Amino acid sequence: MIEYGKMQELKVVKTSQNWYILNAKNDTQNSVLLPISLAPKDIRIGDKIEVFVYKDTKERIMASIKKPRLVLGETAALTVVDTTEFGAFLDWGLEKDLLLPLKEQVSEVKKGGAYLVGLALNNSHQLYATMKIYDLLKINSPYKENDNAHGTVYNFNPEFGAFVAVDNQYHGMIPNKELCGSIAIGDKVDIRIKKVRQDGKLELSLRQEIAQQIETDARVILEKLKANGGVLKLNDNSSPEKIKSELQMSKSAFKRALGRLLKEGAVQITDDAIRLMW
Repeated sequence: MIEYGKMQELKVVKTSQNWYILNAKNDTQNSVLLPISLAPKDIRIGDKIEVFVYKDTKERIMASIKKPRLVLGETAALTVVDTTEFGAFLDWGLEKDLLLPLKEQVSEVKKGGAYLVGLALNNSHQLYATMKIYDLLKINSPYKENDNAHGTVYNFNPEFGAFVAVDNQYHGMIPNKELCGSIAIGDKVDIRIKKVRQDGKLELSLRQEIAQQIETDARVILEKLKANGGVLKLNDNSSPEKIKSELQMSKSAFKRALGRLLKEGAVQITDDAIRLMW
């Protein structure tokens, strides 16, 4: 059986002027074309060869000895080589670029940018890219609580948070309460595994473990104080919104870090500000 979008072993059954004709063992009705110019030089009729199968724009079933950067069931970050009114074309390592249709995009796509996509197959066996990769991600990650990892933000849900493909292949989500700073679809993020859910999906945080995070946040406050001439117009009574705007951290994180700095004698709190003591 011919499997579109996958690497598979097919048999060379004959040749024509420009093509080798390939067949699968149980699918002799569908001929697969391999250009002679792109085939191994020592190939012979009767040989078996591993190829990637796809349809070209003329609806011909084509084979390539190259493995593309993306096959069915996987996700990968691919670069946009061109954009049109109906979609974008991605470089996936084959002679024919891969179409990312407009309806399969979840954010603005620009020429030269790299975007995390999956490979999909329509009813006509045409392959295309999609940024809607939720159903392509896996739940059997090797991670455990408090491990550090990397991921790519691939979507947002205002009710829940940011969806992240951990290592570009595992289900993960940063809940709204863990979001800090400004992140967008396509951003690469350093994350901590906050929880491994029973279904295998990962709950993530952009923040480190509490002890480490306090140290990091304290350094942020000190650097901000130094940049502002030793005075920062924040204190315990400042609103969470103002603290986040100034320091990109929550009010609770701010108070923990401020407590550390007070204990060390590094700062002094006044009625309307924090002042550097060093």
